[in-house]
Amino acid sequence: MACFIQAVYLLELDRQENRTNQTALAPKWWIPFKYKLVEILIDERDGSIFGAIFEWDRAAALTDFVPVRPSGAPKAVLAFRGTLLRSPTIRRDVVDDLRFLAWESLKGSVRFSSGLKALRSISDKYGSSKICIAGHSLGAGFALQVGRELAKDGIYVDAHLFNPPSVSLYSSLKHMGRKPVIYGRDAAGADELKADKEKAKSTNTPRAAAKHYVLPKGKQKILEAHGLEQWWSDDLELQMELDNSKLISRQLKSLYTLPPTEQSHSKGR
Repeated sequence: MACFIQAVYLLELDRQENRTNQTALAPKWWIPFKYKLVEILIDERDGSIFGAIFEWDRAAALTDFVPVRPSGAPKAVLAFRGTLLRSPTIRRDVVDDLRFLAWESLKGSVRFSSGLKALRSISDKYGSSKICIAGHSLGAGFALQVGRELAKDGIYVDAHLFNPPSVSLYSSLKHMGRKPVIYGRDAAGADELKADKEKAKSTNTPRAAAKHYVLPKGKQKILEAHGLEQWWSDDLELQMELDNSKLISRQLKSLYTLPPTEQSHSKGR
């Protein structure tokens, strides 16, 4: 998933550098996995590429004697890049960063509506259980929020979120019905989560709502911890920091429990 997100970063950089099909860097990040690029998402404000849809390439797989799609591999992936600090993109990227910090929402961005439309299209085509969304940093924020929006219609997709914005992470996660996996030490307040894990006891939270946090082992500098490249490193050691903790469970329970005022009305009926 990290490689698909890296491909989106490079799609935009290929565009900025005017690279041709022969010199483009992005395809090297999806072709080895037997996927193909089927759609790019373009920000109409500056023409930049902020997302892409990749689909399983059966023909390419058969050429390399891979007769079936590996177990667990999605039929389609919708991936979002994060902020690019380059003059052609920095203005719109930072506007959306500030939008999230100010309102804890990205719904006002044109990228949100385009991303949601793309997610609906692959969900309709393949079914929600055979697709997933992925994003890094700001892109993880978009992935989280378009997934949450689709969940309001009872359609749930797996999400792979690398270093997502943490401002409203917990409240957003409770609306993700399938399996969000959060990657990154700086994303989820690792110290708080670790302390919560030590105190947590078993809960009755539904399995479909389980959340998984994957963290690199050892200490990291801030920029290293936020970087995407660590996730495809050959010597990367990972640890599952939290699975279905009490902290997340408290958030999830609100999905199944009426507010006190509504409970009293229900009892009176």
